[in-house]
Amino acid sequence: MKSIWHYKDLLPEIREDYRLSIGEGQTPLVRSHFIGPSLGLKNLYFKLENLNPTGSYKDRFAATFISSLLQKKVSSLLSTSSGNNGAALAAYSAAAGIDCYLVIVDGAPLPKIQQMQLYGGKLIMVDQFGIDSTVTKDVFSLLAQVAKEKNISLPISAYCYCPGGMQGVQTISYEILDELQGNVQHIFSPSGGGGLTLAIAKGILDYTKYPSGCKVHCVQPLGNNAIAGPLRNGKERSAEITHSSTLISGLQVPSILDGNETLLHCRKTGGTGYLVDDELIFKTQKALAQKEGIFCEPAGAVSVSALSDAVRRKELDANETIVCLITGSGFKDMSAVAHQFNLPTMEKKINITDLSKFLETIKKDEAF
Repeated sequence: MKSIWHYKDLLPEIREDYRLSIGEGQTPLVRSHFIGPSLGLKNLYFKLENLNPTGSYKDRFAATFISSLLQKKVSSLLSTSSGNNGAALAAYSAAAGIDCYLVIVDGAPLPKIQQMQLYGGKLIMVDQFGIDSTVTKDVFSLLAQVAKEKNISLPISAYCYCPGGMQGVQTISYEILDELQGNVQHIFSPSGGGGLTLAIAKGILDYTKYPSGCKVHCVQPLGNNAIAGPLRNGKERSAEITHSSTLISGLQVPSILDGNETLLHCRKTGGTGYLVDDELIFKTQKALAQKEGIFCEPAGAVSVSALSDAVRRKELDANETIVCLITGSGFKDMSAVAHQFNLPTMEKKINITDLSKFLETIKKDEAF
């Protein structure tokens, strides 16, 4: 079975007996059945990172980082999370026999919290962490101090904290290039603090098996416009966000850790930035489920949300190969589903006679 370790020569040097895997990587790349054709795009693909073991691309990061801890014989870790990183770290820590302590952002979805707890993670949530920039910076500062005192690395999924772990995330690009034999012109990546998009751009630029000709685009919610706007507008630095107003869990990141590097590397690929509002993101999440059969969390729909704008701006050609990253499972944030979509409840039950009447009605439906 292939995993991220298929690309071991492009990952941190870790002895084979310490390389931990629970099935991460080698996720499906599927062609769009409806959204692409509806926009006039003949070769739109979705990279289904929601099908990793814990339901997000963060498993690639966790596998790489936890393997390095095993090699160093470290017995515990401390990190922060809005949900997905914590779930991945907790799961891989469980597999490695490592204690996992997690400081959680304010408002993290309950399913993600419960997932972390079930894996055995030890959690605490800090008021306004991940919402207010001052509180967020103070949290990172305190954790960095503890990490320094204990001589441990903070497994925060950002290059400025953990470049080795982020090399695991770069394997997404390697897989896309291999699957499409280098024939891909655009990758759309959702972005909060910039780490994922930077990993994708680095991966495209570092993988010398194919000529580099793929543009990596950064997509952000309007309420967290720290990178996408500056990237499109030719700015050299990412913007400061004092308060993130987007409702998209996982992208509420007022502290932009990898912003400047993301700007630089996206530009190297020829990519640009796209901003999408929350309403469009939720609408796209629903379309992915009901038109493509792909159930992702709102953050996972952000990349696809940018396509209509890109088509309108004539920045995509109908015949180009385009990949959108679907970063996390919809089961991660069921509260968003309940809040955003007026789905019918199953509280009312019918008897067998009523079922017969219902089936008779269906048989009269011409679409049946």
